[in-house]
Amino acid sequence: MVEELVVAGVAVASGIVVYAMAAAKVVKQYERGVVFRLGRLRDQVRSPGFTMIVPIVDRLHKVNMQIVTMPVPAQDGITRDNVTVRVDAVIYFKVVDAADAVVQVEDYRFAVSQMAQTSLRSIIGKSDLDDLLSNREKLNQGLELMIDSPAMGWGVQIDRVEIKDVSLPEAMKRSMARQAEADRERRARVINADAELQASKKLAEAAGVMSQQPAALQLRLLQTVVAVAAEKNSTLVLPFPVELLRFLERAQQPAQQQPAPQQPPQVTQAQPEELPAESRPAEVEAGSAEPPAVESAESAAERASEAAQEVAVDPPVELPLPPAA
Repeated sequence: MVEELVVAGVAVASGIVVYAMAAAKVVKQYERGVVFRLGRLRDQVRSPGFTMIVPIVDRLHKVNMQIVTMPVPAQDGITRDNVTVRVDAVIYFKVVDAADAVVQVEDYRFAVSQMAQTSLRSIIGKSDLDDLLSNREKLNQGLELMIDSPAMGWGVQIDRVEIKDVSLPEAMKRSMARQAEADRERRARVINADAELQASKKLAEAAGVMSQQPAALQLRLLQTVVAVAAEKNSTLVLPFPVELLRFLERAQQPAQQQPAPQQPPQVTQAQPEELPAESRPAEVEAGSAEPPAVESAESAAERASEAAQEVAVDPPVELPLPPAA
């Protein structure tokens, strides 16, 4: 009888130990315990530490509350300005409601990953290439809002989203490199032009100072000669003063500008030509009518000389005698 009681006591003790072992659970500090009793969610979420459940009746699901770092696979897309790119990102999130993370979604990690990939492709299609390369902060904020909106219903909070890398085609990389080189060259030319302008102003001021003291130009010339000779060159270049050339040029100009003395036009008197026999006046027979009036040769010569003097012509003008009437 006693033996039977001892065996029964040992069996009961063993059962209690097994029950206690099955009922005892330990929840870690970064976890929360969600209990389902006969399939129904218990309102109380088990806090970290030692906890007890009813074996066979209760089911305990431990949910990790740490921040999860999840890489988003690279997504191929076309930007708004029709450039093919490949973008990958990384997302940081954590569970803020353990019960919703277990009840509302089957696998919250997979759901967040798929939502992040879809949102990333959407962001690529709505953005320009320049925004993807230079304005990433704004894109990160937009991507975070797109993922966080549905994730709040799953008990998940998106902590941060970062675009890691933007891969471009090789042709686009070469085009961007040429654009950068052209921009650098433009800036270099502007800087050189500005330097030339400043140098010209300083040289103009120096020329004004040297013009007041001619000896300063000679001293500057000697300094230049010393600087050239210090290089141990076999050839020494001496600048020729431009003022000397201008002086010689001004000295030659008055001699070239003196006009030659002008000679007065010479007018020669036309000599009376001997009239042909046909044009001579016919002799008037005696007893005939009165002979026609004939102008003398002297009067005709005088009239021709007066007409020649009235007309100022450089070359001599010969005026023929008018025929006798």
